Amino acid sequence: MMKGVKTKVLSLALLIFLSSCQLLYREVAYYQADITDYKIFPYTEVNTGDKPYHFLEANNLIFDTLKITYGKDSCKLLNEILEPSSTHAFVVIRNDSVLFEKYYEDFQRDDISTFFSVSKSVTSLLIGIAIDDGYIHDVNDPITKYIPELKGRAPEYESLTIQHLLDMRSGMKYNESYGNPFADMAKLYYGRNQLGQLKRMEFEHEPGTVHDYQSASTALLGIAIEKATRKELGKYLEEKVWIPMGMENRATWSLDDKRHRSAKAYCGLSATAIDLAKIGRLYLNNGNWNGRQIVSKEWVKVAAIPKIENEGYRNQWWSIDGNGVDSLGNRYFTDSIAAVANMSEVYKDKYQHFKVWKDTKAPEASKPWRITVYTDCYFALGIMKQVLYIDPNKNLVMVRLGATGDSEYFNLMYTIDKSL
Repeated sequence: MMKGVKTKVLSLALLIFLSSCQLLYREVAYYQADITDYKIFPYTEVNTGDKPYHFLEANNLIFDTLKITYGKDSCKLLNEILEPSSTHAFVVIRNDSVLFEKYYEDFQRDDISTFFSVSKSVTSLLIGIAIDDGYIHDVNDPITKYIPELKGRAPEYESLTIQHLLDMRSGMKYNESYGNPFADMAKLYYGRNQLGQLKRMEFEHEPGTVHDYQSASTALLGIAIEKATRKELGKYLEEKVWIPMGMENRATWSLDDKRHRSAKAYCGLSATAIDLAKIGRLYLNNGNWNGRQIVSKEWVKVAAIPKIENEGYRNQWWSIDGNGVDSLGNRYFTDSIAAVANMSEVYKDKYQHFKVWKDTKAPEASKPWRITVYTDCYFALGIMKQVLYIDPNKNLVMVRLGATGDSEYFNLMYTIDKSL
């Protein structure tokens, strides 16, 4: 009897060792994430239909003469700013017309690349569609309703809701570090069984109480969609978005492995810049695509409203924010009342959403109060500065794809936006 038990224990230990070796191999072989990572993982292919949609080609040549002041790039043409950068694709579309579309470093219009965390915003879109379809009942449902494997694990899972996950308020103890090959993020990205890893998660906060950006939250959302719809995430995207919206090129959605086939909802979508721009057009049109309601109008409207307590982050989208200043350009105030009074005087009805906060590192101890204002512009963001930018007031969409650069491209886009 003891011999049999010992054999089982040794077999289990060997299995754990071999699994660890497989994970370590992936981490060592592919340690630096890359926009071509769709090539190293198994994936779901997202196919196109037979009726592609094409944006109009604008007749004006505005970017041939429009000079932009941004960072160290003073009064330069947009192409002059982008050409020496690590940008591969940059697209500007207003009123369904392409104002600017250029590709760099041998990157072509039909080349796909990995979107990384822009995938989170697309996963949010699919959550909204799954609610419309009746697969998911309500954002306030506990995640265990859709992922029963989490029941009986950490007790916090019972109160963790879809909305908590959408707003990155899970409370999970999770290390999002991208520079540590042994952190939770690396294990999730290179691991071969993401649900198995997530089932072992512990919590350090009560769900809903603390905002902490974690890819594990979106991973759970993707698993919930797959279990509720009984379809791979990529195939649900194909059916509900890619074909009806006339995407021009196929896409892929990376999986954890060939056996589990669980989509990396937080980072694994790879597609072209021009097709990503169509997701922006969908949001500009309140979820409607040429007369067909792809996702409810209410879902899109909620995503566009910044959540102040989340640094503007809501439903897997970021809001463009900035420093509030008075008429003289001052950004520090003696107290919160003075800051609010400034907000009313200078900005009036320009910004509906703002927060007043105390800066412990203010240059003057007597003026520690500041204002952060949130605009109506919002964006999806990937780790290598992939950006999908949306301005509903100007009917404007911008996309940047490429490898990591030294520029926060959403700020560049906001500068372009104000220049148009």
